[in-house]
Amino acid sequence: MSLSKEALQIIIDNAVAAAGDTPDTHTPVAILPGSFSVVDMEKYQVGRSRFRGALSTTSLADFASYVIDRRGIDPAKGFIDQDAMRCVAFFNLGDEACPGHADDTATLTLKPTAAYSAVQAIAGEPLSQKALAEWMEDWHANIEAESEAGDPMSTVQAIAAVRNITIKAASERNHVENNFSAQRSAMDAIEAKSQETLPGALHFTCIPYEGLGKRLITLRLSILTGGDKPVLKPRWVGEEQTREEIAHDFKSVLASEIGDAAALTLGIFNPGK
Repeated sequence: MSLSKEALQIIIDNAVAAAGDTPDTHTPVAILPGSFSVVDMEKYQVGRSRFRGALSTTSLADFASYVIDRRGIDPAKGFIDQDAMRCVAFFNLGDEACPGHADDTATLTLKPTAAYSAVQAIAGEPLSQKALAEWMEDWHANIEAESEAGDPMSTVQAIAAVRNITIKAASERNHVENNFSAQRSAMDAIEAKSQETLPGALHFTCIPYEGLGKRLITLRLSILTGGDKPVLKPRWVGEEQTREEIAHDFKSVLASEIGDAAALTLGIFNPGK
């Protein structure tokens, strides 16, 4: 007597169910008849088989407090991405001898302060007189101005000078006639002046990210006179160096806040699958 495919499948399913042969795992699982797929039964328990989660915050103080509170026998492992100003801490990464699941994490992503965002927004950008003057008015408490000669200026004086710029154009023509030759030359000069002493640089003091120290950012001003109206361009002096110093400050402050609760490494880590 031959059996149908359906009848044969029922016999196999019953045999598997009777054997009760399920994988030996820390999390309870079950084998479904028919497909023989393994199903995670943890969600049907009163509690989870193990703790895991993913904290995400922009507060350095709260991140440090969470890492310290979660410390186990071994310190957590943290990886700092200096470009993104981010740190990811793994509490169950384990090691080569005893690898963990790496699914219990805390992520800190520093958010730039309003002042630091403001100075980044104008650095290297061509601005009208009105735009720069209004920006200086908004952030006057953070600004110290100086003239081209390096003399200190009041912020009020610097703003007035930016608002009142005059472009002067001068042309000169020379024409020399000799018996056997003629020579001509032309020179145009364009100069931007103000009734007030124009600022040569703006020194902007701010805290770039919450929890880090203050930084002095120098913006060197130049005036573009190609059009009918003057255009001012603030250049961030030593921008790359300043950003590197801020990134190193990030690691230093984070290490001091966390202490020995986590081992910090510069770089990005991907635990894989």
